[in-house]
Amino acid sequence: MNYTFTPEERKEIIALMNREIVPAIGCTEPIAVALCVAKATETLGCRPERIEARLSANVLKNAMGVGIPGTGMTGLPIAMALGAIVGRSEYELEVLKDADQAAVEEGKKMIDAKCIDVDLKYNITEKLYIEIEVFAGGASAMAIISGGHTRFVHISRCGEVLYSADAPTAENATANTNEKEPELTLKRVWDFAMTAPLEEINFILEAKRLNMAAAEASLKGDYGHAIGKLFRMESERNIMGDTLHCQIVGMTTAACDARMAGAMIPVMSNSGSGNQGLTSTVPVVVYGEQIGASQEQMIRALILSHLTVIYIKQSLGRLSALCGCVVAATGSSCGITYLMGGGYDEVTRAVKNMIANLTGMICDGAKPSCAMKCASGVSTAVVSALMAMNNRCVKSVEGIIDDDVDRSIRNLTDIGRDAMVHTDAMILRIMTSK
Repeated sequence: MNYTFTPEERKEIIALMNREIVPAIGCTEPIAVALCVAKATETLGCRPERIEARLSANVLKNAMGVGIPGTGMTGLPIAMALGAIVGRSEYELEVLKDADQAAVEEGKKMIDAKCIDVDLKYNITEKLYIEIEVFAGGASAMAIISGGHTRFVHISRCGEVLYSADAPTAENATANTNEKEPELTLKRVWDFAMTAPLEEINFILEAKRLNMAAAEASLKGDYGHAIGKLFRMESERNIMGDTLHCQIVGMTTAACDARMAGAMIPVMSNSGSGNQGLTSTVPVVVYGEQIGASQEQMIRALILSHLTVIYIKQSLGRLSALCGCVVAATGSSCGITYLMGGGYDEVTRAVKNMIANLTGMICDGAKPSCAMKCASGVSTAVVSALMAMNNRCVKSVEGIIDDDVDRSIRNLTDIGRDAMVHTDAMILRIMTSK
């Protein structure tokens, strides 16, 4: 029996999706740092002479080796410099969209002047924490993002607190308010995706437009390890074939190639990650277009995929030692299973199959080789859907899978959030000692 959502409940879920599914240019960790720099600079009132960043380990890890859009450079210093030079906080995760070559040259001068410092923030438990302090002419300003890529929790100038998430001022009372988080289960995700009025959920087609455009644009260039293009080369087709499976993997990894290499291409993110947005969108669209799915089927499949990702991330957290493609590919497997004609039972099998296979894939920072992990996740998504449609499912006597699909999801997120904490520390130690 389907759950009947009240208009208010539907409104809450749609508001949640609109918060979590937003456009982004570039990897969201260095872009969030640039956003924080932009806010601190705006608060200071002039271009800073010095910028100091104190970051959580997970933010530092994800910002070290990834391309910064429009620069041909990698890492935090250029992102921070551009945040100060052209960044506008109102753009949020598109904060650097006004960057041009002149701004990049100015940014290089700031880096050469050694006025940008990046350090680890110690003694914090929050995995997504960005603290920026800027200085000029004897004045200073600070901005802090915590708990979400665009969630400011502190803004101050010369020691005077202008905004605090704990005690917002009247003029900032509406900023960063804590929206009500709807309680989700996989069944509620399914029921919402299947029953919500189309006119209320067709906003998801913008994710289709943006993310498919990113994949197409990537195929015209030569980004990262060019894994997406690999699937289109004649010699490789002789080995892998020109199958729908290969098309799904190729298109998704193409978009990831461009994004991780720093292409100035916007994508629709999910839960603070562009790669998660791509992986929960492109496989579903490629499969749906190949089978001639109707627009309604496409909308419902994409809602199912994206909302599944949001649901799983609620208990996993924004950043962890678990690669985000595990979660995002689980969402796309649900969407593909639905488009194959599957119902809720088949979707639960697909989720269990994904968890049984991919749990434990590490996140060792954002970088071009993320496209390889994306390929693994998306390929597994297709296999898991096919297994589910053939009534094949990993059983509760096998490993971490439980009869209850939500408990299986909790097993995944418990491992990624808690058990892999030491793994995360080891990954950062390895990365920073090279």
